[in-house]
Formats: sequence, structure tokens, C-alpha cells
Amino acid sequence: MNTLQSVFSSNATSAKKIKISFPTVFGLFAILIALVLSVPVLGIVWSLFQEGQGNWPHLVDTVLPRYIRNSLILMVGVGIGVTLFGVGTAWLVVMCRFPGKRIFEWALILPLAVPAYVVAYAYTDILQSSGPIQVFIRNAFDVRFGEYWFPNVRSMEGAIIVFTATLYPYVYLLTRASFLEQSVCVLEVSRTLGRTPTGAFRSVALPLARPAIIVGVSLALMETLADFGTVFHFGIQTFTTGIYRTWASMGDHVAAAQLSAVLFTFVFALILAERFSRRQSKYHQTTGKYQQIKEFHLTGWKRYGAVLFCALPLTLGFAAPLVMLLYMHFTAGHDLLNPRYIDMIQNSVFLAAVTAALAVLVSLYLAYAARVEKSRFAFAANRIAGMGYAIPGTMIAVGILLPVAAFDNALNRFFQETFDIKLGLVLTGSVSALVLAYLVRFMAVSLNTVESSLAKVTPSMEGASRTLGHGKISTATRVHAPIMAGGLLTAGLIVFVDVMKELPATLIMRPFNFDTLAIQAYNLAQDERLTQAATPSLVIVAVGILPLIVLSRAIMRSRPGSTSKE
Repeated sequence: MNTLQSVFSSNATSAKKIKISFPTVFGLFAILIALVLSVPVLGIVWSLFQEGQGNWPHLVDTVLPRYIRNSLILMVGVGIGVTLFGVGTAWLVVMCRFPGKRIFEWALILPLAVPAYVVAYAYTDILQSSGPIQVFIRNAFDVRFGEYWFPNVRSMEGAIIVFTATLYPYVYLLTRASFLEQSVCVLEVSRTLGRTPTGAFRSVALPLARPAIIVGVSLALMETLADFGTVFHFGIQTFTTGIYRTWASMGDHVAAAQLSAVLFTFVFALILAERFSRRQSKYHQTTGKYQQIKEFHLTGWKRYGAVLFCALPLTLGFAAPLVMLLYMHFTAGHDLLNPRYIDMIQNSVFLAAVTAALAVLVSLYLAYAARVEKSRFAFAANRIAGMGYAIPGTMIAVGILLPVAAFDNALNRFFQETFDIKLGLVLTGSVSALVLAYLVRFMAVSLNTVESSLAKVTPSMEGASRTLGHGKISTATRVHAPIMAGGLLTAGLIVFVDVMKELPATLIMRPFNFDTLAIQAYNLAQDERLTQAATPSLVIVAVGILPLIVLSRAIMRSRPGSTSKE
């Protein structure tokens, strides 16, 4: 729960203890890192004052209203869907007993391992006119295409279903953690006052879980706004597709930055809405008496209804796409041992591993700097470093490429005029710029996980280390890092999986002739070679499954007073 909810929320108690003091060199370096990670936003703001190619008025008159309308429709549809399935499944697996409950507890998180664009590719191949289902219908009923009704998966409705099926775990994870943390005493009081289980859910548990629900829905909506592969494949024009087309096809980086600025207002509005919804409300428990939750035994049709309700999103978001991908791969997929695929796997693993290692190191430094500095400057640096999670990959790519290209041009002019040497592109289109984009995008995930682990290290350990002559860096590496090994590993795994799935930033910023598994899946799907796209998609899914299971089980064991031995 800390990993996700801290993307939005800061520790208010710690904030009150923070002093206004000028940072030391140790703290200044943390602020410098934060400024580097804020390059995308600064780059977009800077580009707004540049002279473009005059495409912005045309975009405003033609496609901008469509981008806004489609984005709003997606947000409303996905918001309703993830709330319904995320909250409903969380309540069932925490408070009720029914067949398969123990499996659903950890399995309901699995759709997070499957990128939405992979699910879109799988459903398109199976449900399209030449797919096995429609072929069977035509052969079985002796009808031709067009003589029967069949839903079009490449539609707004199809996109809403795909996003709901893959993003509801955000709401499920946070809401389940909130339900697990609620005191049994509060729920029992509502029962003694005559509330039924459903009444206790509506009047007690649901209001207490409201902050977690809103954070989960906000995260799901931000992922919806950030998506590129799904909406592009379904032909839905949104800001991410518009930014990519404006950049790649029209070559107008200023107009792309202006579209990014409009998109950022949507994201910023989500953050403000989440903060405003909480305001000064307090949702903490007033009792420390935690007991094992007494589950409600569901009987009759209710128990089977609970099974179906939990199985539906899991099937749509994970089981069915996985079966489809396996079928497509073994039917006509590519050979993973092909030298070209081995290169793509190596590229993907290399980028993910380097980014994960850097993210953990930078997160440890920033978190420790904020702890030892105890200043508003260090605290603000962490908040700045973590804001990239709310920025879509296309926007990050545009925001980084603009200042990086300006730096390369300035460097080339200097060497050309001074030494008569043409350097060419040093950072633009390089692996280092791509890794920077990943760090900006996923630093919040790593930073908040590390901060949560660091909070468990008592200050007395630091004091003992410092009295023995160890400096700040030595204390962090020799005392904190070993104690936080589990949290650091978790942070690295989550970032690793996220980088493996990331598409839009990779698509715009990757070096020439440097393909990853995500790029390969996108290129094959773009060419309507959906069956072959199953091969790289399967590898991406496989990489993401294990960390998610570990994370889910860790959350289940985190409830105070829990006696679970799972």
C-alpha cells in the first residue's frame, strides 16, 4: 500500500517536524538530483515560449476537442469500472469466506503484470473478423460476415473494458490494504447496532477506505491517460497519440509540448481532486485493538456470486489474455532463440536492470538525505523527484528530448567553433537519455518503497554508527542498506517490471536500431501481425508475474494483529 499511495500522499507527521534550514553539501546534491529529474516539466515549459511551425491553431480547431472528449469518456468509463471491481473484490476477499478466496487474494493482482496494450492485441486477434470465434460462428450458422452482429473490440467500449480489466488492481490493492488495517472493533460495533454485513460495508468500512479508493482510482486514471499502445491500436485519438503524431509525423516539437501541457492539466486536476477529497478529514483508527478479521460465511447463491464476481475481472485481465497469447505463440509465434529476439531480450533486460539499480541507489540517497537533513529543501527534493509518476511517457520523452537536443546543439557549436570538430549527437537518441526518461517516470515507485523501509530503521542505529566514526555515506551503505535489503529488492523489482512494460517513452527516445520486447510487440501489432506479437508479449508478462505475487503476499502479512501464516 505504501508503494502506491505514497505517490500522492506525504507523511504529514514528518512534515511537521521538518525545519527551514539551509542544506549542507549532502543535501544540495539531493536537490541537484531532483532538479535533473524535473527536466521534462522544465523542458515543456521552456518550449512553450519557443516559436513553432504554426500547427497549434490548426490542432486546436481540428483534433484538440476530440482529444479532450475521448479522454473524458475514457476517464469516466474506466473510473466507474475500476471502482466497482476494485472495491467489490477487495471487500469480498477480506471480509467474506467463499470457495477460492485464498487463491483470489493473490491472483486478483496478476492483471498488473499484463500491459493494457498486450491485452488489446490478444483480444483483437481472437475477436476480429478473421479470428477463431467469428470463423466458428460463420461456419456453424452458415452466415457471411456482416449478416450477424458481433461487438467491435476496436472501439471506445473495448478500450474501457481493457483498461478496467488491467487497472482495477490499483484500486483492489489499496482498498484491500485499507480494509485489512481497519479495526475489527469498529466493525463489531456497527453489527451490535443492527447493521447487516452489507450495511456495515456501506456505512463504516467504505467511508474509512475512501482515501485509499480515491488514490487507487486516480492512479488507474493516470495510467489510462498515459497509455499509448492500447488507444493507438484501437484507433482512439487521445493526447498520447496526438503528441506522438505531432512529434513524429509533423516534426513540430513546440506543438507536441503544447499538447503535453494540456495533458498535464488533466493529470494535475486528478492530483488536486485527490487532495481536495481528503482535505482535513481524519481516517485513522482510534483504537489499537486489532484482531483477526471474522469472515462472513457466504451461503447459497451468494457464495457462487462472489466467485463469479472475483473471477470476471481476473479472467478478462489475465487468464483469458494469457491463454490467447499462449495459443497464438504456439500456433504461429516467433522463436525466442532467434538471434534477433535474443538481442531484444538483452536490450530489454539491460535497460530494466540499469534503471532499477540506479533508481534504488538514487532513492536510497534521496530518502536518507531527507532523513538526516531534516529541512524543507530535502523534503521538497523528494516530492519533486517523485512527481514523474504522474507524467505520461510521451510527455516525459518530449520534455527530455527538447533540452537534451538543445544541449547537443550548443556542445556541437562550441567544438565546431573552437576545435573545428563535429561531435554529432552525444545524448540525443542515446541509451543514457532513455534511462533518464525511465528514472523520471518510475522514481516515485522506488522512492516511496525505500522511504517506507527506511522509516523502520531506528534513529539510535544511526547515532551509534556516527559515534563510531562513520560518515553519512558509510552509515547508509553499512547500516541502513543491509537492514533495508528486502525493501530495496522490492523497489528494484517493481521498477524492473515497469521498465519492461514501458512503451511510449521507449518508442520516442530509443537509439536507432535498438529495439526492445515492447517495441517489437508494438511494431508487429501495427503491421497486423498479432499472432507473432504474442511472443514478445508473453516474455513481458512472464517477467512481471513473480514480483506481483511477492508484493501481494507481503501486503497480506502486513496487517497489525494478523495471524496469517500464508
